[in-house]
Amino acid sequence: MKIGVIGAGNMGTAMIKGWIKAGQSNIAVMNPENPRVTSFCDKYHLPLFHNADEMINWQPDVLMFTTPAKVTLEVAKQFAGINNDAIMVSAAAGVRLNQLEDALPNHSWTQIIPNIPVEVNAGTIGMTFGQQDKNTHQIVSLMKLLGDVIPVNEDQLNIVGTIGGCGPAFIDVIMDALSDAAVKYGLDREKAYQLAASMVAGTGKLALDSKLSPSALRDQVTSPGGTTIRGVQALEKHAVRFAMMDAVDEASEN
Repeated sequence: MKIGVIGAGNMGTAMIKGWIKAGQSNIAVMNPENPRVTSFCDKYHLPLFHNADEMINWQPDVLMFTTPAKVTLEVAKQFAGINNDAIMVSAAAGVRLNQLEDALPNHSWTQIIPNIPVEVNAGTIGMTFGQQDKNTHQIVSLMKLLGDVIPVNEDQLNIVGTIGGCGPAFIDVIMDALSDAAVKYGLDREKAYQLAASMVAGTGKLALDSKLSPSALRDQVTSPGGTTIRGVQALEKHAVRFAMMDAVDEASEN
């Protein structure tokens, strides 16, 4: 499958790195002239185009738009001459499916909200399909190479973007605090970071694999009168759950 990535910012390059790790090497990039992007494409031996006609002539099977929302519709219109069989996917938050379909009416669109861990094939990817989209299986298969795909209604993409996109930063804050606590008790900094990251990765994997709720998983390690329940009590005392919900509220503000 030939993948054309339109826009090589942080998300575009993260997705490309993830696909390359998964064995997808037939990738081309379209981006305005930029030394960083040129260096990136040289490093990974990717064709780099600076206009839509060049990308169209490359004949991609999939066009992945990771452009800023404010320019996405105008950039999409530049691909009016592309093969009608090309699969169109937008990762531009805030651009609605009907707008994309109006911009390029001969194509059905899929909209996704990925997060940066797609770079290591551990992303969380919200996805919603246009009404006429006939390529759902191909798109899901392609995106599953980058992580977990969560199909949602279009009006739920914003909260998926907040939890999936902003959530890693919230967890990073928690990991940093746990690492400081480990250092306080004598662990060196490198091992403290490794410990916190491994614990978060394992906890997430257990939740996904077991399909148990977070509260059920918590109950498995909170023995009556034990150390963990005392730590949980301290978290409740400091309103950590409220703080996380408040962080989501703040991040969701338009």
